[in-house]
Amino acid sequence: MTIDVVAQRLGCSPSKISRIETGHTSATTADVSDMLAFYGVNPDIAEGLVGIARDARQRGWGHPYSTVLNSTYVGFEAEARSIRTYEQQVIPGLLQTEDYALALIGSARWDDTDQRIAQRVRVRMQRQSLLIQDDPIDLRVVLDEAVVSRPVGGDAVMREQFLHLLEATRLPNVTLQILPFAVGAHAAMDGAFAILDFPSDGDPDLVFAENAAGGLFLEKDDELRTYREVFDTIRAAALDPEASSEMIKVLVEEPLWKSRRRASESI
Repeated sequence: MTIDVVAQRLGCSPSKISRIETGHTSATTADVSDMLAFYGVNPDIAEGLVGIARDARQRGWGHPYSTVLNSTYVGFEAEARSIRTYEQQVIPGLLQTEDYALALIGSARWDDTDQRIAQRVRVRMQRQSLLIQDDPIDLRVVLDEAVVSRPVGGDAVMREQFLHLLEATRLPNVTLQILPFAVGAHAAMDGAFAILDFPSDGDPDLVFAENAAGGLFLEKDDELRTYREVFDTIRAAALDPEASSEMIKVLVEEPLWKSRRRASESI
């Protein structure tokens, strides 16, 4: 059976089947059950495989992840229908250029080999296909002004990154807003977070909240409600998407780190 035949039978895109088969995304229990039925797999074997798929999607709620954190988040990211995220230090991975990602990962993972850093960058670039696939993820981003004030990788890298942000905002499924310093204290001062919404009723929404240990996955109703309210609050306080794009256009020609006299320069 070809990928196109399977996709047509299951009512999804061929790219989804391809991502499942190549291990670039996990499969829901419903997907596994439907595919196995279509393939004519023995019911006893199919039941066991569906159980494995179910176990694989179990989440360690409230548990700080370490070495598996990135891969865990990436798996959930690939399954999400939409992501609402606030970043206070860096451009979100789904919107980074390759050079920006290389400079960022190289600084944060100074003890990694060049090969491992290159692998991390490659994975990050592959993740961005979620924005342009047949059924693209809906991405809403609020960036603190600090993100566009820090020259990660230098002037040329940042200029390319700003141009890439402008290009991304032309996608109908990407919304970008900048939260200016002038707002002062705001509802998201505790740190960066992402709210992931899933298409299946069987997969509850979750929040990934960054902290010093890496991050936490949260799913309790009160936690979700709090982070949704926080995101709505900072989105309302931020520049609207059009004004944010205009600000980025200005930054392409006049970066903030050049136009402002920093206190450190007077020391």
